[in-house]
Amino acid sequence: MTQEEYKDEVRRIRPKLLSVARRYVGDDDAEDTVQDVLLRLWQMLDELRLPVDALATVLVRNQCVSLLRKQRHAVALPAAIASDGFSVGVATDSTGENLDRLMAIVESLPSMQQTILRLRHIEGMEMSDIAEMTGSNEVALRKVLSRARQAVRLQFLKQNNP
Repeated sequence: MTQEEYKDEVRRIRPKLLSVARRYVGDDDAEDTVQDVLLRLWQMLDELRLPVDALATVLVRNQCVSLLRKQRHAVALPAAIASDGFSVGVATDSTGENLDRLMAIVESLPSMQQTILRLRHIEGMEMSDIAEMTGSNEVALRKVLSRARQAVRLQFLKQNNP
C-alpha cells in the first residue's frame, strides 16, 4: 500500500473507527485509541492491502478492551490489597490521593514483590501465566504476592494513622 492509498483509506474509515471506539470507551479516550491504531497501521504500511476496514476495526476493539482492563485493574488495586481479611479503609476521593499513595508504596517494594503485584492486580494476569513468565511455581508466587499485599497494607496504615 502506498502512502497516498493509506491517507485516502484513513479519511474513509476514521469516522467508523471513532464510532466503534466511542461505544467502548466514550468520547474522552476514543480519539487516542483511534490514533494509536492508525499509528500501528502506518507502521505496517508495507504489509497492508486494501481494504483495511476489518483489520482496523478489530485493532480498535482490542485496543479499547485493553484500555478498559487497565482502567478496571488500576481502580481495583486498593480493594485487592485489602482482600486478606481486614480493610485498610481506602476511600476513593476525587483527587486519587489514596491511589497515588498506594502506587508510591508499591514502587518502594522489592523488585520481585513489585513485579508480581503489578502483573497480578494492574495487568490482570493469571497466576499460572505469571509463573510461566517468571520461571517460578505458583505456590511461591502466591507467597510473594501475599507478602507484597501485607507490606503495602502496613505501609498504608502507617501513613494514614501516624
